[in-house]
Amino acid sequence: MTAPVKSPLEMFYQWEQQTPDKIYLRQPKQLEWKEYTWRQVADRVRRIAGFLRSKDYPVGSRIGIWSANSMDWPIVDLAIMLAGHISVPIYPGQDVESANYIFNHAEVRLVFCGSFDQAPRIDEALAEGMETAGMLGCAIDADIDMASILEHFEPFTESPVPDPEDIFTIIYTSGTTGNPKGAMHMHQTPGHVVPGIVQTMRMNEQPNEFFSFLPMSHAAERIVVEMSSLYANASISFSEGQQTFGDEIRSVQPTFFFAVPRLWVKFKEGIDAKIPPAAQKDLSAEQKQGIAQALGLSRARFILTGSAPCPTDVQDWFLAMGIALRDGYGMTENFIHGIAWSKDDSPISGCVGQPMDDSVQVRLSDSGEIQFKSKGLMKGYYKNPEKTAEVFDDGWYCTGDSGRFDENGNLWVTGRVSEVFKTTKGKFIVPMKLESKFGRNHNLAQFCCMGHGMDAPIILVTLSELGLSRDREELRAELAALLEEINSEVPAHERISHIFVCDEWTIENALLTPTMKLKRKQIEDHYRERLRQHMNSDNRVQFLA
Repeated sequence: MTAPVKSPLEMFYQWEQQTPDKIYLRQPKQLEWKEYTWRQVADRVRRIAGFLRSKDYPVGSRIGIWSANSMDWPIVDLAIMLAGHISVPIYPGQDVESANYIFNHAEVRLVFCGSFDQAPRIDEALAEGMETAGMLGCAIDADIDMASILEHFEPFTESPVPDPEDIFTIIYTSGTTGNPKGAMHMHQTPGHVVPGIVQTMRMNEQPNEFFSFLPMSHAAERIVVEMSSLYANASISFSEGQQTFGDEIRSVQPTFFFAVPRLWVKFKEGIDAKIPPAAQKDLSAEQKQGIAQALGLSRARFILTGSAPCPTDVQDWFLAMGIALRDGYGMTENFIHGIAWSKDDSPISGCVGQPMDDSVQVRLSDSGEIQFKSKGLMKGYYKNPEKTAEVFDDGWYCTGDSGRFDENGNLWVTGRVSEVFKTTKGKFIVPMKLESKFGRNHNLAQFCCMGHGMDAPIILVTLSELGLSRDREELRAELAALLEEINSEVPAHERISHIFVCDEWTIENALLTPTMKLKRKQIEDHYRERLRQHMNSDNRVQFLA
């Protein structure tokens, strides 16, 4: 007989009762850790739920969370569920305009604010009549702070079991194009999805200690860290910020760690700066273990990258170091219930593996688009039936990504269907295919191939820490040789005419989404005029930075 599916709230009740003295959350302050047991966490969850219920909001009201990660994030999330409301997470790097759109679109009643980038402009972001509550890291003058909530509100003592089909969260997409869309997920969804993730990624083996760095507003971080911790009864250690991140992860040495490709690139660049890449091939097993220790990954049983393509040279580097960096492939809309390498597989760089479990169905459309069907699929986009209808085909979620299966049934993601462009020669170009070839050069960090309506594609790149330290003319000559080498490997219509070296693309300069994906249209628009001035130059490598 199949075991009943449990919601995150029911898992919270379980550990509150069964393991009240087990450490669940760990919060650092200047590298000193404060630890919180399930009993202490439960008391906070229940007092915040008591505060929310005192507001007499209608059941199912939307409550925002706008904060970087901290111990308060999962506590507030659970309290919103316990109070019978729906959480609406906002990325800490979200721009004011998008935040205001989300707050108005979701009719958010109150937002819990921690540390986030737009604190000085909070009044521009809030919808009319919204209330604010401060959590750890809050820098705004909130209507009430966490200390006051914990002091003045009694714990909500009931333990209601939610209706499995009720919505517990609306996760807005990062808005690569247009306004963000709110994916609605039900209380039953984590119970269908997360136990399989826990099994696949060895999260229930002891010890099981997670480290949280990426924003929990990011669907992948929220699911593989917060939600998985609830189903595996794992502890979570948080980071205080970028300045202390390295020391914190080395202190924790987590057994599971997830990060986006940009962080893996930074990890590699840090080691390259200390050990010349040419010397790394001669490292002993002991020295490689020392590198894993220095990165905070010496105990990690499962290490995951996702959210965007990881450069194959970076993934190859980790594999060569004895660090099994596995790619995963899922999206907000299917509760990341998609594709991953299992704990027993040897990962192949550039490949995302096979369905996470037997309940995940994946297929390719006639045009090569990847489509999913599983119990992780969203109920739809909030107040947007038209967009919901656009992404579903007879119950299959259409990802917008193109892909292929190899002879072993492994899935390879080959790009975005919408990003394919055509040059004046009438030939289609898949930008990701060309971008991946430039990852072999240690001087380069980010890549954006463009060329719609041009005679030949071009590529915009940014420099790694190693590249920034190089003499410009030496680097120009090396990149010119790289361009010639890559052009010799591809068909004539794919040969790139120029490399343009740019300043780094970041969330702050609005060229990356809050989940660190390229905003291709914005990048093209940002550089279009400058490129036009340099396109006819015989100099194949040009510095725009």
